[in-house]
Amino acid sequence: MQMPPDMVIFDCDGVIVDSEGITDRVMQASFKRYGLQLETDEIARLFVGGTMQGAMNSAIKLGAALPNNWLDLIYPDIFEALEQEVEAIPGAIAVLDALDAAGISYAIGSNGPHAKMEVTLTRTGLKDRLKGRIYSREDVPNPKPAPDVYLLAAKNAGVSPDRCVVIEDSASGAKAGVAAGMRTYGFYAETPKERLAPICDALFGDMADLRALLGLTK
Repeated sequence: MQMPPDMVIFDCDGVIVDSEGITDRVMQASFKRYGLQLETDEIARLFVGGTMQGAMNSAIKLGAALPNNWLDLIYPDIFEALEQEVEAIPGAIAVLDALDAAGISYAIGSNGPHAKMEVTLTRTGLKDRLKGRIYSREDVPNPKPAPDVYLLAAKNAGVSPDRCVVIEDSASGAKAGVAAGMRTYGFYAETPKERLAPICDALFGDMADLRALLGLTK
């Protein structure tokens, strides 16, 4: 694929906003209240890139006595913590600036709900910048690792999938990018390389390196 691409589609959590650690901490405390003790690295390994419903189902299988309305209980706690603490991933805004300067389209494609992105993107000052280009698994039939959310973003932008690049930090999301027929780059700042390497076309650990991978000279 010739670089630069016509469009870049970013996962949100852990790629644009530094929310994964905050969310994992809230989940860890909640699981403990319901009888399941997990270390933070275990939570990251088990649940990163998935949906909260998937996390709930897995936690129950592991022995957590979660109530049926756990999602209704956990989301307010997560949103409160994010609203107070979340920041943009270092270097992510500079990448968006470079894409704007090059006239390259970009969007967000997340397994998270719109309500969560409303919190994280508002606090980081990115909500208005990304207006109309924020896609959630709520918008499509199937969440990642299905390609639906990435294909929707490309379709709405009028860009062929083979001219898109996906930026992901989870194996599940990377599989979605590959399934969409898009070149997929793995961001391993907080994800073990070995989870991303078999799936992704390239890996990078610092947002400063992404501009070169995308063929952006500035």
